[in-house]
Amino acid sequence: MAASCVWSACGGRQVRWSRWSSVLGSGRLSVLLRAPFRCSAAARDSLLSALHRRGVLKDCFPESAAQHELPRLLQSGPQTVYCGFDPTADSLHAGNLLALIGLLHFRSAGHNVLAVVGGATAQVGDPSGKLRERERLSSAAAEHNTRSITDSLWRIFTNHELLFCPESARLGTVSVLNNAGWYRDWRVVDFLSEVGRYFRMGTLLSRHSVQTRLKSAEGMSLTEFSYQLFQAYDFYHLHQLHGCRLQLGGSDQLGNLMTGHDFIHKKTGEEVYGLTVPLVTTTMGDKLGKTAGNAVWLNRDKTSPFEFYQYFLRLPDSTVESYIKLFTFLPLAEVEKVMEQQRRDPGKRTAHKRLAAEVTKLVHGKDGLETAKRCTNALYNSSIEALEQMDDVELKELFREAPFKEFFLEPGTTVLDACRRAQVIPEGPKGFQMITDGGVWFNHQRASNPEQVLVPGQHILSNGLSLIRVGKKNYYILKWLRPTNILGRVRPLAGGQAKLH
Repeated sequence: MAASCVWSACGGRQVRWSRWSSVLGSGRLSVLLRAPFRCSAAARDSLLSALHRRGVLKDCFPESAAQHELPRLLQSGPQTVYCGFDPTADSLHAGNLLALIGLLHFRSAGHNVLAVVGGATAQVGDPSGKLRERERLSSAAAEHNTRSITDSLWRIFTNHELLFCPESARLGTVSVLNNAGWYRDWRVVDFLSEVGRYFRMGTLLSRHSVQTRLKSAEGMSLTEFSYQLFQAYDFYHLHQLHGCRLQLGGSDQLGNLMTGHDFIHKKTGEEVYGLTVPLVTTTMGDKLGKTAGNAVWLNRDKTSPFEFYQYFLRLPDSTVESYIKLFTFLPLAEVEKVMEQQRRDPGKRTAHKRLAAEVTKLVHGKDGLETAKRCTNALYNSSIEALEQMDDVELKELFREAPFKEFFLEPGTTVLDACRRAQVIPEGPKGFQMITDGGVWFNHQRASNPEQVLVPGQHILSNGLSLIRVGKKNYYILKWLRPTNILGRVRPLAGGQAKLH
C-alpha cells in the first residue's frame, strides 16, 4: 500500500515523512566469517564492495551472477531489496540488527527497502539453526508480536533518517509489510496446486537446515519442512507486486534464499539475487537470540537503553574494531581515526564508547542514549546530579530488580525510620547495628547515624527520590510524597505522578 506521505510520531512531535509506505497487520558478541564476498574489478567502488569492506556481506547467490551482474544492476537505478523478520517474540534482538543495518545501507544508497514481518510464517516456524521444533505460536500471539515488531522497525527507520541521514532526499522508500496479508485468502489445496508443483523433493531435502534436523533425534515435522515454500513464495509475491529482485538475510537463511531464487526463476524466467550477512553469535559460537536465552532485545521494556549501551560498551577489545564497522554508519576513515585513539590510550575505551553510543542512538534515539549515559553516571560514577535528573522510569530500568515504594514524608523521619518502613533492614537491634556499621547508603553516601533526620538534598533528592543501597548489591527506590489541601490527593515532593497509599 504505497503512500506519498505519512505522518509519524517521533519523540512526542509530529514529523512529516515523504516517500514512505506501510502495510500493517494484525553472552558477548562475535561474528563468524567464512569465504569473503568478492566483487568484480569493475564494481570495486559499488555499494556491495563498500559493504564487503565493512564486513556486512558474507555470501551471495547465485554466486557468479551476483558477483558480476548485481553490482551493475544496483548502479543502473533504484532497486528493491527485502528482509524478513519472523515475530516469534514481541521484540527483535541484536542478532537481527545486522540484517536491518544492511537494509539501511541499501536505503542510504537510494534503493527501496521492504521489511517483512512474518505474521504468517511465524506460525509455521523456521527450522534453520534450530535443534528442535519451536512451540506452536497462536494466531493471537503472532498478531501481538507483529504489532510490537512493526513499531520497533518504524522506530529504527525513523531514528536512522533523523539522526544519520543529513541528505534524506536521497533516501529510497521504506515499507513495513505483514505476510499474513497475502496468505489470508489462500486455501491449502490451491496453494499446493499452484505453488507446490514448482518444488522438487530432492532439492528441498538437500538443504542443510533440513539435513541437520532429519539426522537428529527430534526429526522434522511436515509443518517445518514446508517453511521453505512459504519463504520462497514471499520472495515471489514481493517480486511481482514491488519489483523486488534482492533478498537479504542471515547466513543461516542461505537455503531459503536459494529456494526462493529457484521458484522465481522457474515461474518467471527472471533473475533474482540473495545476499547474507554474518551471524551474530556468542564467543562459544552459539547463535545469539531468543532460543539460546542470551538475547539483547531492541525493545526498551525487555532490555533498557542502559543495559543495551553497556552490552556494547563491554565488548572485548579484540572485537570492537569489527563491530564499529558492522554496527555503525561511521565512514571507514573515521573508524580508523577512532581506532588510532583507542590504540594510543586503550584505558579511555574510545572505540567502545563510540560504538555503544552510535548503536544505542540508532535503536533508542537521542533520548535513549541520554538515558543510558545518565544511568551510567549514576551507577558507576556515583553521580548525585545524574540521579536527580533521572525520572521514575529510568530508575526502575537501572535498578530493574529493585523494589520501588512510595511513602508520605512525615516531619522528623530518620534514617532508621525510612529503612524500617521500606523493610530494607531487619527489625530490632540487628537493623540498627547494620546502619551503625556503615552497611546502608543513601544516594551513594554512607548513612552511619540511624537517628539522623532525613535531609533534603542529601537523603532526599530534588526529584523526591531516595536510592538506598544495603550491602553491595541490594538497591531500593523510595519516592517521598506530601499531602495537599485536597482530601484524598497526594503529590510527590518534586514532579511526576504519585499513587495514593
